[in-house]
Amino acid sequence: MTTPLISVRALHKWYAGVHALKGVNLDVQPGEVCGLVGDNGAGKSTLIKILAGVHRPDRGEIRIGGHLVEIASPKVAMKLGIETIYQDNSMVPTMSIARNLFIGREPLRFAIGGLGLIDHARMRDEAIRAIADVDLHLRSPDALLSELSGGQRQGVAIARAMHFKSKVLILDEPTNHLSVKETKKVLAFVRSLPAQGVTGILISHNLHHVFQSCDRIVAMARGEIVLDKPIEGTNVDEVSDVL
Repeated sequence: MTTPLISVRALHKWYAGVHALKGVNLDVQPGEVCGLVGDNGAGKSTLIKILAGVHRPDRGEIRIGGHLVEIASPKVAMKLGIETIYQDNSMVPTMSIARNLFIGREPLRFAIGGLGLIDHARMRDEAIRAIADVDLHLRSPDALLSELSGGQRQGVAIARAMHFKSKVLILDEPTNHLSVKETKKVLAFVRSLPAQGVTGILISHNLHHVFQSCDRIVAMARGEIVLDKPIEGTNVDEVSDVL
C-alpha cells in the first residue's frame, strides 16, 4: 500500500462548545484529486483550515508523507507543501500578476539581515513561465490583477502553487461566481493537477463539478465523514442522500 500523502486520525475540534469535528479519519493518496462536499456546518471548512494551518485541532494527529506533523501556522503548511486557494484567492487586486504570484516570497537581488531589493526582472520572467505552465494566456505579468476575470484570477492562484512546487493544492469553492466558460477552465486546471505531480483537494457545493474533476468523493455531515468512495463507485443521488 502507498503511504498516504495526508493522513488524519481521530481529529476533533470544538468552537465554544460546538463539536465541529468528531474524530475524523481521512487519507489522501499521492496524485489523486479528492472532492470534499457537505452542507454549511458539516465540518469541511474546519478540516481544511486545520490542514492549512489556520486552526489547530483539539485532539488527533496529522501525518504528511507518513511523518507526524504539527501545522501551527499557514507558513508551516506552505513549508510542508500545502497551498490553499480560498474563494477570494487571497490576492491583492491593486498589485500586478507578478507581484501576486510572489507575494510574501519575493526574490531579492541581495539581502542584508533579511532586507534587500526585490529582483523585479526575475519575478517577471518567472511569472511568464508560471502562467504559461498552467496554460493561462495573459498579455503581461505587469497587468493588475483587477483587470482579470474571476477564472483568470483562479488560474494565477493555481500558477503560484505550481511554481512553488506545492505537494498538495486545496481549492475552496474555486468556481463560485464564475461564468460557465470560466468554470470549465478552472475544473480543467483541477483535473490536470495529478499530471503535474500535485495532489488536489476540491471543496465544492456542486456535486456535478466534483464528479467531473475528482477521483474520489468524501462527504461530511455534522462533523463526521459519512461517505468516502471512488467517483466510479458512487453517484450524485447516493451522495445527496447522505448529506
